[in-house]
Amino acid sequence: MSVGVVAEHVSRIYFKGGTEVRALDDVSMSVTPGDFVALMGPSGSGKSTLMNLVAGIDRADKGVVRVAERDVAAMSESERTAWRTRTVGYIFQFYNLMPVLTAFENVELPLLLMPLSKIQRRDHVRAALDAVGLSDRDAHFPAQLSGGQQQRVAIARAIVADAAILLADEPTGNLDAQAECEVLDLLRRLNSEFKKTIIMVTHDATAAAAAQRVVRLEKGRLVETPVKEGVACSSN
Repeated sequence: MSVGVVAEHVSRIYFKGGTEVRALDDVSMSVTPGDFVALMGPSGSGKSTLMNLVAGIDRADKGVVRVAERDVAAMSESERTAWRTRTVGYIFQFYNLMPVLTAFENVELPLLLMPLSKIQRRDHVRAALDAVGLSDRDAHFPAQLSGGQQQRVAIARAIVADAAILLADEPTGNLDAQAECEVLDLLRRLNSEFKKTIIMVTHDATAAAAAQRVVRLEKGRLVETPVKEGVACSSN
């Protein structure tokens, strides 16, 4: 099931040293189900703040964020935790894998929060690792994997509970050119074949070219969507 995202007049305000900082300033945007959006902008423009609001990790000071027509902020903490496990998969720049766990065990972690049997968890993990092309690396620890392989394990962890929306925060920022292409090809496939809705924060024009459209943030506000620049790479 694809999931849509709508942000309506969203503002997020912090105070730093007594100074008001508007991380987001009256932002409205929509992501249709099955869309693949690249969110671009300089550091401090509010990209990660917007991602955290969509994931329910943070709350807006003004406005509403709806994911699959649900007001994320209106949920209780326990409801939001359960909803996030089922609905949102988060992919980080630095993988966030547990070094003492194997690839299988890292991917399995989100499922431990769900009412699944050991056999059901095993089947989910094997399917996720197969989807990212790492079924033969399930017993490897992160230190035994390349950077690209570690990111693919992280993507498997993000999709193992069949989350309909993937939030990717600079997913290729720590990879070499070949590994970047492999990860971007995988994200495109998850979007086109598995109908995952993807929002990807990136500074990289090559990464942004993998998306269907680009949205730009500057100083907490949306600016005109630019024409996509750069050429989408391919690992083939």
